Amino acid sequence: MRQIIIDCDPGHDDAIAILLALAHPDELKILGMTTVGGNQVLDKITDNALKLLSYVDAPIPLAKGAAGPLLGKLVTGEEAHGETGMDGPILPSSRYKPLDVHAVEFMLNLIRNAEGKVTLVPLAPLTNIALLLTAYPEVKDKIDCISLMGGGIGEGNVTATAEFNIYVDPEAAQIVYQSGIPIVMSGLDVTNRAQIHAVEIEELKRRGKASVLVGELLDFYSIYSKVLGYDGSALHDPCAVAWLLKPEIFRSEAYHVEVETKGDLTRGMTVADRRKKPTQEANVRVLLDVDRDAFIRMITEALDVLDRRLAATN
Repeated sequence: MRQIIIDCDPGHDDAIAILLALAHPDELKILGMTTVGGNQVLDKITDNALKLLSYVDAPIPLAKGAAGPLLGKLVTGEEAHGETGMDGPILPSSRYKPLDVHAVEFMLNLIRNAEGKVTLVPLAPLTNIALLLTAYPEVKDKIDCISLMGGGIGEGNVTATAEFNIYVDPEAAQIVYQSGIPIVMSGLDVTNRAQIHAVEIEELKRRGKASVLVGELLDFYSIYSKVLGYDGSALHDPCAVAWLLKPEIFRSEAYHVEVETKGDLTRGMTVADRRKKPTQEANVRVLLDVDRDAFIRMITEALDVLDRRLAATN
């Protein structure tokens, strides 16, 4: 069983990734969750995370982290995620509260006290992770890998060259990418292929409590996908969790990847050395493609597990 810490900024696709992890307790032990300013400001996305956990009766300990990037001001994803950061369904107030400890200290204690190594699963700007690795570099030896959603070696979304999570805090991302910890990158190269279609979204809304929630989330989230020209709605963040569960449904390559922090046109770009004879060793496994049908089946099966679990307790 993998022991994981989820760092997130819910966020519609964050919510689905969290639900996917919660549906697999025999394979993924969620030690805790942390939040970071990203899709919306810190207080809003923390409230979203706590509401989600309360909705599915999952008392996972959660700590708030950095409100903004290492340098400059926070750029949010409000155009995609709305004023609340998770517009669409109206969730009841949470029964849970965040811990009275900063996310960095919380992660440090979880990693130090864990039996065996821990996997970090960042679904947001990498500010919290960079702060952890900078302040406490000794924890690197207890981190098995970092399975993150971010970047793209072939395309961007917030700019022509940069994906949102990396663009928000490229300095933090470069620290993480240079950390020496094995990284699995679910970037736009693969996540834009992990699309759920309108007919599949409608089917979710005819099922149980967790499935209906996801269907309603995707109703809102798919609006921005259409603005970007996609027929379906890309499930970005769930890819980082799905790889932990079924890496065989993905195609990937190992590259040396660094993050551009200075270019006027390329700030936040994840630059992969794809030459036949690169000058530096690979530091990132970049996911490039996914068996979409198998991926969507994994999502719907996970929601079915949660639907049955919630029906049994309500």
